[in-house]
Amino acid sequence: MLDSLGLLTGSPWIYAVVALSVLLDVFLPVLPSGALVITAATAAAAGTATAPAGAVGQVPPQDVPSLLALLLCATTASVLGDLVAYRVAWRGGERLDRAIARSRRLSSAQERLGKALARGGGLLVVIARFAPAGRSVVSLGAGAAHRRVKEFLPWSALAAVAWAGYSVGLGYVGGQWLGATWVGVAVSVLALFAAGSLAAYVMRRPGTTPPATSATPTGTP
Repeated sequence: MLDSLGLLTGSPWIYAVVALSVLLDVFLPVLPSGALVITAATAAAAGTATAPAGAVGQVPPQDVPSLLALLLCATTASVLGDLVAYRVAWRGGERLDRAIARSRRLSSAQERLGKALARGGGLLVVIARFAPAGRSVVSLGAGAAHRRVKEFLPWSALAAVAWAGYSVGLGYVGGQWLGATWVGVAVSVLALFAAGSLAAYVMRRPGTTPPATSATPTGTP
């Protein structure tokens, strides 16, 4: 398994795998997109140091992924995934509206998101990007509520940059600190999960978004 992972991280296909995972996890939050980004960044750390025994696939330095390419790949795929979910929810019609109405979590998130975006408080979109399934709730909620794309897209882009930068940074720092080993990957993934747990806690707290009257959705996506 280690050898297979090493071959993947040492191949240009790693970018396609990362992009596809990040793109689709807005619909399938169980996909390990964050772990993939971290693993690839950890392999990149092997390019600046001699990989110790037990390193992730012992990737040769010349074959390690580019940190900048990983960052751009993960960021772009995150924004595109958000926009796809937004458009799907926008066009979802009554069936999607009924599905959201049956879910207390989705209904509450949609209402709070609408208030936050209407008042320029889209920081909720950034926080939600780190929370488990938070990206799905926010992207689908923004589309279902027919928020204007100019209200949602800038915050989606900021969330993508923050999440991708944090994930790539964790992988690289973990690889430099602990070596390009499974220990370094595990510690970095745990740090990503910790950020997700904190984000989920912040989103559940009352008053995360300022009280306001929900604005009437207008415009086109």
